[in-house]
Amino acid sequence: MSVMRRRLRIAAAAVLATGLALGSAGCSKKNDDEGSTGEGGQVKLVLQTFQNFGYDQAIKDFEAAHPNIKVEHQKMGELRDFQPKLVQWLAAGSGAGDVVGLEEGVLFGYVQNPDKFANLLDLGAGELKANFPEWKWNNALTPDGKKLIALGTDVGGLAMCYRKDLFQQAGLPTDRDEVSKRISTWQDYIALGKEFKASGKVKAAWLDSATSLMQPYVMQNSETFFFDKDNKFIGDTNPVIKQTWDMGLQMAKDGLTAKTQRWSADWDGAFKNSAFATLPCPSWMTEGVIAPKSGPANSGKWDIAKIPGGGGNWGGSYLAVPAQTKHPKEAYELAKYLTSKEGHLAAFKEAGAMPSDIAGLEDPAFKDKTSEYFSGAPTGKIFGESVKNMKPVFLGAKHQQVWETIFEPQMQAAERGRLSSDAAWKKAVDEAKKATS
Repeated sequence: MSVMRRRLRIAAAAVLATGLALGSAGCSKKNDDEGSTGEGGQVKLVLQTFQNFGYDQAIKDFEAAHPNIKVEHQKMGELRDFQPKLVQWLAAGSGAGDVVGLEEGVLFGYVQNPDKFANLLDLGAGELKANFPEWKWNNALTPDGKKLIALGTDVGGLAMCYRKDLFQQAGLPTDRDEVSKRISTWQDYIALGKEFKASGKVKAAWLDSATSLMQPYVMQNSETFFFDKDNKFIGDTNPVIKQTWDMGLQMAKDGLTAKTQRWSADWDGAFKNSAFATLPCPSWMTEGVIAPKSGPANSGKWDIAKIPGGGGNWGGSYLAVPAQTKHPKEAYELAKYLTSKEGHLAAFKEAGAMPSDIAGLEDPAFKDKTSEYFSGAPTGKIFGESVKNMKPVFLGAKHQQVWETIFEPQMQAAERGRLSSDAAWKKAVDEAKKATS
């Protein structure tokens, strides 16, 4: 685990435990006057999101339809950068935006303790229920059904993104339909990776990191992840997690992974340097992550095939209105628009964020969408099919903490040879038990 990640985890845990803010150093741009009102009585709203929600055009469209509202969009970096700050601001009662992004891996913790957020049902959200799949709506609803803390943004339909130029160099098929057939199962995928490596014609690795298998494989093969439906830690007894751990680290041992640290400068450089040939990719990772990190020079070199194992979901987020906002009605209107069909389709066009609203999923703007960057791949069709029969996977209140600050770093340590697989597994389990006890 890196020093940065360890400090972030300790800071976040301390705030969660004590409910205290860390002082003025944790303040956002939403300062003393809350950025609330401008000239002529125009309301100013702060929107805080992580990664790339694809909202640049959607915000312009919202402002055009609501001339009395001005939106300041604060892009807060990666989730690991934003989440500890949001915890601090919510505990302090100030600093959080009027609308904030919540990733599905942290959502359940807030649903358990919803007092820091406005009840969107009180603001009229009940009329929107039919717009969303039942599971997407219910994930943000308190168990008694009386409070809705957020509205769904995207879902993370799964596919396999691959570098067709590197496939060609290795003598592998490059046509996306043929690639899909060759990797219909995860064992097929690994076998093709061994064929890629055995060609001896490409310096690139087959996969970026062993850890990239964890979320798609578990999401496909289990109804739970690190926690059971009573929110008790089961990371050491859920057999699918250990299966994926072993599978990924065996790939690393076989020389099939680039051993990069995901969401780091190391990972960014690996994209630009063509250091790996495949990457399991949820829809939001296409235009929102892969394209900007790989850069214009690699446009048309990427393509998209079906994910091994058939379908599934990885990720997906929500928009919530913190209770500390001075403008709950206007904030709700912003969240409502961004999670409407129009907002969803604008985000999909801009960042590949797949709509979670039913109308957006059925709209030709989604269903017929292709990606120039990904060699004209029919992204709407591929990702739409991937979630047709998906079932939601239960993620506990501390899912993101357990994965991103405990299991993933330990798996990376084993991948890089710093610890044996058994030692890293034991350390991850021990740390997770302490963090969730």
